[in-house]
Amino acid sequence: MNAADAQKLARRFIELPQDKRRLFLAGMAREGIDFAQLPMTACDGIAERDGLSYAQQRMWFLWQLEPTSAAYNLPMAVRLDGELQVEALEQAFSRLAARHECLRTTFGQDGERAFQRVAEPQPLKLPVTDLSELPEAQRWPLAQQHMMAEATQAFDLQNGPLLSLRLLRLAAQEHVLLLTLHHIIADGWSMNILIDEFMRTYDALVAGREPTLAPLTVHYRDYALWQRSWLEAGERERQLDYWRTQLGDEHPVLELPTDRAYPAQASHQGARLETVIDAALREELKNLAQRQGVTLFVVLLAAFKTLLHRYSGQTDIRVGGLIANRTRSETEGLIGFFVNTQILRSVVTAQTPFTELLQNLRQAALGAQAHQDLPFDALIEALQPARSQSHNPLFQVMFNHQPLVADLHQAQLASGLRVGYLSEEQLAGSARQHAATSDLMLDTREEGEQLFAAFTYATDIFDASTIAALAGHWRNILQSVCRDPQQLIGEVTMLADSERHGLIQATASAPRFISVQSLFEAQVARTAQAPAVLLATAPAPAFSYAELNSRSNRLAHQLRAQGVGPDVLVGVALGRSLELAVALLAVLKAGGAYVPLDPQTPAERLRHVLADSGLQLLLSDQQSLAKLPPLDGIECLCLEQLDNGAQSDNLPVTVVADNLAYVIYTSGSTGRPKGVAVSHGALSEFIARAIDYSDLREGDRVLQFATSSFDGFVEQFFPPLCHGASVVMRDAPLWDSATLHQVIIDHGITLADLPAAYWYWLVQEYAAKPPASFGALRQIHVGGEAMAVDGLRLWQQAGLGHVRLLNTYGPTEATVVSTIHDCTALTAQDVSWRGMPIGKGLTARRLYVLDDDLNLLPQGAVGELYIGGPGLARGYQRQPSLSAERFIADPFADGQRLYRTGDRARLRGDGALEYVGRVDHQVKIRGFRIELGEIESRLQQSPGVREAVVLALPFAGGAQLVAYVVTKPAVLASAATQTAFRQQTRAALQASLPDYMVPGHLLLLADLPLTPSGKLDRKALPTPDPAQLQGDYRAPQSPAEQCLAQVWAEVLHVPRVGLDDHFFELGGHSLLAAQVIARVKEQMGVVLPLRSLFEKPLLADLAEVLGQLAETSGDDDWSDLDQFMNALQGEEV
Repeated sequence: MNAADAQKLARRFIELPQDKRRLFLAGMAREGIDFAQLPMTACDGIAERDGLSYAQQRMWFLWQLEPTSAAYNLPMAVRLDGELQVEALEQAFSRLAARHECLRTTFGQDGERAFQRVAEPQPLKLPVTDLSELPEAQRWPLAQQHMMAEATQAFDLQNGPLLSLRLLRLAAQEHVLLLTLHHIIADGWSMNILIDEFMRTYDALVAGREPTLAPLTVHYRDYALWQRSWLEAGERERQLDYWRTQLGDEHPVLELPTDRAYPAQASHQGARLETVIDAALREELKNLAQRQGVTLFVVLLAAFKTLLHRYSGQTDIRVGGLIANRTRSETEGLIGFFVNTQILRSVVTAQTPFTELLQNLRQAALGAQAHQDLPFDALIEALQPARSQSHNPLFQVMFNHQPLVADLHQAQLASGLRVGYLSEEQLAGSARQHAATSDLMLDTREEGEQLFAAFTYATDIFDASTIAALAGHWRNILQSVCRDPQQLIGEVTMLADSERHGLIQATASAPRFISVQSLFEAQVARTAQAPAVLLATAPAPAFSYAELNSRSNRLAHQLRAQGVGPDVLVGVALGRSLELAVALLAVLKAGGAYVPLDPQTPAERLRHVLADSGLQLLLSDQQSLAKLPPLDGIECLCLEQLDNGAQSDNLPVTVVADNLAYVIYTSGSTGRPKGVAVSHGALSEFIARAIDYSDLREGDRVLQFATSSFDGFVEQFFPPLCHGASVVMRDAPLWDSATLHQVIIDHGITLADLPAAYWYWLVQEYAAKPPASFGALRQIHVGGEAMAVDGLRLWQQAGLGHVRLLNTYGPTEATVVSTIHDCTALTAQDVSWRGMPIGKGLTARRLYVLDDDLNLLPQGAVGELYIGGPGLARGYQRQPSLSAERFIADPFADGQRLYRTGDRARLRGDGALEYVGRVDHQVKIRGFRIELGEIESRLQQSPGVREAVVLALPFAGGAQLVAYVVTKPAVLASAATQTAFRQQTRAALQASLPDYMVPGHLLLLADLPLTPSGKLDRKALPTPDPAQLQGDYRAPQSPAEQCLAQVWAEVLHVPRVGLDDHFFELGGHSLLAAQVIARVKEQMGVVLPLRSLFEKPLLADLAEVLGQLAETSGDDDWSDLDQFMNALQGEEV
C-alpha cells in the first residue's frame, strides 16, 4: 500500500463513529493489516480533536484535586555564557510557541467532558531580571531564590500560560534561562526537544537566516485523538488482558522501612540524592548484561528489586517505570505529554538465582514494551486497586533508566554562545524542589564513561540518612552480582563488611557458675537477721534471712529423701504466702527444678500443665489443694503435715549450670501452654544482671507483684534475696491505686516491677490526684507488653519525675529480661510513631534483627528479633520439635543458639531497639498490610483516649478493624456524648493515618479486661455485634442525602446506598468521583469540590457538605462555567 492510500485509510478510520471503528479495525485485522503500521494523520475539522489524551485526563484530575501544587511542574535552568542577544532569544521562543500547539494550550471542562483549547500564536515576552548591578556575593543566592520561585509556581490550567520563561542576568556575559512547563503539556523528552530547537532557532536568527526545522506533520491533539480512537476500537481490551494476567488480583503495598508514618495525605514533597557509579563498576555491569543477553536497564532494575525484596521481606515486587511512548516517527519531534507509566512485576524470593531474575525481567520488559499504549489510568480504572491518599495505587517505587538525548555539557553555538547545565553547587541553594510522585524513585542515566544514579524520595516518610544507606546497599548488590551472577538472591551481599561487623556481636565466655542456693546462703551469712520476705497486708508476718534459710533447708532435706535431685521436677501449687518462698528455695536446694502452679488458674490449664510436664511430686497446702484438679498418680506433700523436726543445715550443692532450675508455662500461639525450661546457669547469670540494672542495695524493699507462674516473679524474688534486700509480697486481689500507694509508704518500697497495662492505669489515677509523696520509691520497672506513650506525660504529672523508670523487655525463653531502656527523662515527643523503645541488650546478650532467611538487616529495617547469649532457656519441656523450631543455630557464632522471639523490631541509629509488634499481629485489610500496634499507639495519643486495643475481625464483607477504646465515664454517660467522642476520635485518626488504617468501628469501654496478673486479656474483649456496628441501613432523608444516594447507586451500580456507606469501599475511585460531581451539578445545580469526596467518603458526611453548599448558593447562576471551574479547583464559592 502506498503512503497516500495509507494516509487515506487512517483518516477514514478516525472519521468513523466509534461503533464503526471497531468493525473497521476487525476488518483490517482480517486483511492482515496491522493498524499500528498506518501513519498518524492530521485531524483538522474533526469535532473530537479537542479531547484530552489519557495522560492529560489524569493530570487534569490531579490538578483539580490540588490546584496550587507544584508537584507536576517541569523546571529547567540553563546556563548561557558569552554574548547574548535577548531579542533573538525572545523571538526564538515565540517561534517555538507558534510551531508547537502544546505551548499555547489551556484546558476546560463541560459537564463530564474535559477539553483543550489552542490559542492563536502570539509573540512571547521574556521577562529579564537583572542581578548584575548587585554585589557579586549576592547574585547567586538571589538567582537561586528566583529559580526556586519559578520551579514552585502554581500554573492555572484553565487560563494559562503553561510555559513560564525568565532570564536572569548575572553579568554582561553570564545569564541563566529558567524554563518551567506544566507536565500536562510536556514531558522529559519534550524538554530536550525544546532546548535543541531553541539553540538551532536562536543561532539562525542571530545569523539573520530562517531557522530550518523539520515540518511537523501532526500535532499533539492529533495524537490524542488517534490514541483514543485506536484503543477504544478494541486495542484497549487486548492490552488490558495482558496487564490483567501480568498483575493478578492482589496489589500489595510495598512496605519499606520508613522513618515516619505515612501521612493521611501525601504532600509529594521530595528530596534527591545523587550518586555516581564509577567507570570500573559500570564496565563490569555492561559486561554482565552482555553475557546474560540483557540490557543495562535490566541489570540495574534487577539489583534494585533485589534490594527492595531484602528491605521489605516481600516477594511480590512491583516497580513503576516511565516509558517514552514515542514509538512512532510522527511523535518524535513533538512537544507534549506522551510518557506513560508501566509496572514491571517480579516474584523475588531468597531462593531465586540472580540470573533467573534477569531473564524474568527481560521477558517482562519485552512484554511491557509490546503493550505500552494502554494508559496507566485505564489500567487503574480496570483493576480498581484499593485507593488511599497516602499511597500510589499499584506501585510505590519507580525506576527509570535513560541514555541522554540532548547532551548539554557546554554546547558551543555558532553564534558563540555557550549553553550548559548548572553545576550542583549553583543548583544547591535553589533548594530545587523534587516532587516525590512515589515513595522512592531511582533514576539512572549514562553520560560519557559514567553512570549517574539519583534517588528521589518522599520527605514525608524518609530521612536523607536512610536513603544514603539504601543507595550504598544498592551499590553493594551491584558489586556482589558482578562477582557472582549465579548466586541466590538471599545470599547476595547487601551490607558492607564494616556494617556487618558492626551488627555482629561478640560471644562472651561463659560466666563462672555459682548456684542460686549458694548465692542466697552467702547472703544469709552476711545479713542473717534482716527481713528476707514479708507479706504486704497487715499483720505483715515476716521471715528473716536465717529463718527463711532454715525452713527451706528442712523442706529440702525431706525432698531429697523423696528422691528429688538434678532435673527432677517438683510442682509448687501455693498462693501468695511466706510458705511459697520456702517451697521454691527448698526445691532448688534439693537440686530439683520447680514448676509453679497458680491455684487461681482455670482447672483446664492446670490439668494441662500437670500432664504435660510429667511431674511426679507436688508441694501444696490444704487451701490450695482444694482448688486443684484430680492429681492422678502425682504424689502430694502438704506443707501443714510436714515434720518440723527435720535437719535444717545447708545441703551440699548437687547441680551444675546445665541442670534445670524451673519450668514456667507460657501461653502458646496454638492456645496450648508450653513449658519453658530454664537452667541454673541462666538463672544465676540473670540474677547478677538484674542486681546490676536494678541498682539493688542491701536493705532495699522490693515489691513482689507478679504471680509465681509468670517469669516476672523471678526478677522480683531471686535477685533481692541474693543481695540482702527484702521481698514484700502482695496478696491475691489486684490492688487499686490507693492501696498500692499505702503499701509503698508503709513498707518503704524502693523498687517495684509492674505490668504495662497496670502501670498505665496507675499513672492515670495518680496524675488525676497526685499523692503528696511516694516515700522511699526509687525505681519502677515496666514490662510484659508495650508501654503506652501517653504514660510518660502522666508519669511527670503524677509527681514521679524523680523516680527512675525502666522499660524492660524479654521473652520467658531468654530468662525474664533481655533489654532495658531508661525512660525517666523520655517525653512523648521523643518517641517514634512506632512506639516505645525497648532499648539495648543486657551484658553478653546478642540481639539481631533478621529477615526470613536469617540475613542481617540494616539499621532501620524492620525484621524479626533474635536473642542469643547466656540467658537462653534449654528449650520447651518435652517438645523437641518446637524447641528446634524456635531455638536455632546462631549463623554468626559456631556452636551458639539464637531464640526466635516472634517480635518485630528495628534497630535505631543510637543502637536502641524499637518494638514494632508481633509477627502474627500483622493483618491484611483491603490488600494493605497493617501493623495493629501502630494504630493502637496513634489512638493512645488521641485526646480522651486512655487505652486502646485494635483487632481485625471477620465481617460479612471481609476483615474490618475494630478499636476498643477506654475513655472517661463522662463520655460513656449518653449515646450523644459517645457519638461525639467517636467522631472526634475518628477525625483525629483520619488526620494522622492512611484511610485504610482508620478502624471502621470504635467500641467504647470503661476498662479493658485484665488477667489476674495485670496483663490485657484479649479473649475477654466483647465481640462486636455486626448489626449494631453497621448501623444497618439508614435511609437517606434530606434532599441532599437522597440525591447523593441516587447518584452513587447509578455510578457505582449498587442496588441501594445508605447514610453510612463509604464511597471507596463500594468500589468508587477517582474517575467515578468526577462523574459524581458532574451528576450532582446536573441534578441539584450545586458544584461539590472534588476533594470533598476524598475527605468525606461517608454518604451522611458528604450530604452535609452538599446541603450547606445548596443553601449558600442562593440565587447564584450555577450554570456559569467560571464558577463551576473555581469550585472544581476547591476554592470557596
